[in-house]
Amino acid sequence: MYFCGRFLRKGEMDRNDDFSRLEISLKSCKENYTYFRSKLKSRTKLLVLVKANAYGHGAIEFASLMEDCGADYLAVAYPVEGMELRKGGIKLPILVLTAGTDFFTEIIDNALEPGIPNLYTLKAFCECLKERGMENYPIHIKLDTGMHRLGFMTDQLKELLDFLKDCPWVRVKSIYSHLAAAEDPASDDFSLGQIEMFIKNADYISQAIGYRPLLHILNSAGIERFPQYQFDMVRLGIGIYGVSALEGVHLSPVASFKCKILQIKTLKPEDGTIGYGRHGQIAPEGTTIAPIPVGDADGIDRHLGCGRCSFMLNGKRVPTIGNICMDMCMLDVTGVDAKAGDTVTIFGEEPTISELAGILDTIPYEILTSVPRRIERVVL
Repeated sequence: MYFCGRFLRKGEMDRNDDFSRLEISLKSCKENYTYFRSKLKSRTKLLVLVKANAYGHGAIEFASLMEDCGADYLAVAYPVEGMELRKGGIKLPILVLTAGTDFFTEIIDNALEPGIPNLYTLKAFCECLKERGMENYPIHIKLDTGMHRLGFMTDQLKELLDFLKDCPWVRVKSIYSHLAAAEDPASDDFSLGQIEMFIKNADYISQAIGYRPLLHILNSAGIERFPQYQFDMVRLGIGIYGVSALEGVHLSPVASFKCKILQIKTLKPEDGTIGYGRHGQIAPEGTTIAPIPVGDADGIDRHLGCGRCSFMLNGKRVPTIGNICMDMCMLDVTGVDAKAGDTVTIFGEEPTISELAGILDTIPYEILTSVPRRIERVVL
């Protein structure tokens, strides 16, 4: 039985304890925060991204950890994520990066601060504020400097400023943009071009509205590689969770995905094959397997099956065998000292999420955010 979306503290017991859990290291979290904070001037504000359930780590609890660490701001993707944080007692200012137009009432009622990427959204939000008799509500203007997702293009700024000139309902809290390839040295000229455009357009806006909002463009990779452009605030995302853009920098993985062996079974060649599709082959001298209670519904991608990756068991790496099932997969533990109830590490210190991402030809974000809420998050 699973207890969806609930955190346990160290020492608490749960009926799911014998199955699987994502362990969140408070120590690692603080170490990573300190590393990135050390690259910033004392006056630079630090915003932490907790969208997508805090990159799979658990939004409310991780946001609370960031409050304790001293973060100045949080950011989420959608209004519902910000509403969840407020319901969980989070007090920090929260930027909603993709505010849309359907949840303005909820945004206001929860004191969330919308990112504004176009004039249509701004006008609709101001109408809502006007109806409620509210003025000087904090908003964040998103500029498109080359990422080409959301944001005002340079030729749209005059129309934006013409509207803001006679708009008492909002106050621009910050102006921001997003680097498309901050982690890639081969794209540095492009990144620097984005920053140059950002400075020019942000200055233009500031002069026109008569005050200077906070400016921010750096993401995690940008903090590491372009700290000279930290401006007034930076946005820390994947870095706080333990992934660095720099070679040789070892950040501490905050999350470790662990589960326990359900059974040990030794099979002989005459027993046939292992798993769906009969893709697990038994060795001539016999094969010992250990089923574990995680599968593709728990973020264990099917492409990790059939020996394409290995997990950590009692200090040794053991490969998958056969296809990944929905709620289970099998490990080849032949020759390894193992018993039912022993702990298997899917990712953490070893293997790392970056290693699994490499096998799957994807990025660590996808590994982390694939772990569903039915897996307990346990803070240690």
